[in-house]
Amino acid sequence: MSNHFVSDSSVLLGRSLRHITRSLDTIITTTITPIVMLLLFTYVLGGAINSGSESYVTYLLPGILLITIASGIAYTAFRLFLDLKGGIFERFQSMPIARSAVLWAHVLTSVIANLISVAVVVLVAFAMGFRTSAGLLAWLAVLGIVVLFTLALTWIAVIPGLTAKSADGASAFSYPLIFLPFVSSAFVPTGTMPGPVRAFAEHQPVTSIVNTIRDLFAERPVGSGIWTALAWCVGILVVAYVFANVIYRRKIS
Repeated sequence: MSNHFVSDSSVLLGRSLRHITRSLDTIITTTITPIVMLLLFTYVLGGAINSGSESYVTYLLPGILLITIASGIAYTAFRLFLDLKGGIFERFQSMPIARSAVLWAHVLTSVIANLISVAVVVLVAFAMGFRTSAGLLAWLAVLGIVVLFTLALTWIAVIPGLTAKSADGASAFSYPLIFLPFVSSAFVPTGTMPGPVRAFAEHQPVTSIVNTIRDLFAERPVGSGIWTALAWCVGILVVAYVFANVIYRRKIS
């Protein structure tokens, strides 16, 4: 990675972050929705769900964190679409900057904005009774998984950001990603689901990621589950990164 790429990415990252600070409603919006879901499921539905020995808010939080990220990356696609349609890409092409820095600035902005949203959701969960015995290493492991998951989903978001025909279309792709945790172990144990639904829930990426984060918070042995979670994150990240860059090169060629 050249200094040229790093310096260009840093400048463009500063530009994207300034856009965020001028429209804080984007972070507020992506934070309020998961907080409302956290409140709703904990105080309205939580009493009817058997989450074992841990409180339901503690059981629920890992899934809500993934929903927070899935909500947040929609704005990455939206901002990228606006840049593309606004002609800023053409202006960047006429400047001596690293071409990949344009995409990475949006991706890193997404990571920073989503980490802020995740931190706010965790603080609200603590106020609602979330408790964890996790030590520093466990928290760092959770942070690593969250960052990796955010990178994977953000590179997926880059694809509609580059190919969508409208601003609504650019952000609408995130709806299936937000829905995916509902068919996983995020809200209820998969053992309570009927056969075909259970089979899907137990073998989709969200379940392995949620279970790993849940085990890390409880300081339980994560076993092979963490490798499954990491494999999903890395696999999605690599495939999305390749497709996004192929589309980007075609756009600017």
